[in-house]
Amino acid sequence: MSQPPVVCFVCTGNAARSVMARAMYAQQMPEVQPLSAGTLVLEGQPMSLRTRQALRDLGLDDPGHLSVQFDERHVHADLMVVMEPGHIAWMRRHFPEAASRTASLPRLVRHLQSGQNLADQLAALSLADVEVEPWEEVIDPAGGDQEAFHRCAEELNELVGQLANRLRL
Repeated sequence: MSQPPVVCFVCTGNAARSVMARAMYAQQMPEVQPLSAGTLVLEGQPMSLRTRQALRDLGLDDPGHLSVQFDERHVHADLMVVMEPGHIAWMRRHFPEAASRTASLPRLVRHLQSGQNLADQLAALSLADVEVEPWEEVIDPAGGDQEAFHRCAEELNELVGQLANRLRL
């Protein structure tokens, strides 16, 4: 039987969006160990208190989370799931070898099909060359109030649930 794909969720600081997405994916796909990282990280920091509260309100937590910079430890994941167009540009610039396996969460939910080979689908999407569009952003709640984090968590929960359904074997 095939192994589920290794997924790395990527945001800017690895303190909110990628942390929430990783926790949500881990809950929905307990047989996998998803990763999370950021593009501009102060390493070793816990998630923000507002992130923790947004997760708790969904019955989730990740008490051991400490922020990490995306690097060679993550680049071999089968799929890098980013939260905004700027992250795609960053990945293409710093890790071009991963560009064909990097896409925004909204794009993946829009284009991936359930039960089909992930590598083949990613190749068909031509991710290394695709023009990224504004609709591909999951709004960063950083600097916002608790309600902004709740809205982000709700959006992520919906999108991550759809992604998990498409990646189930």
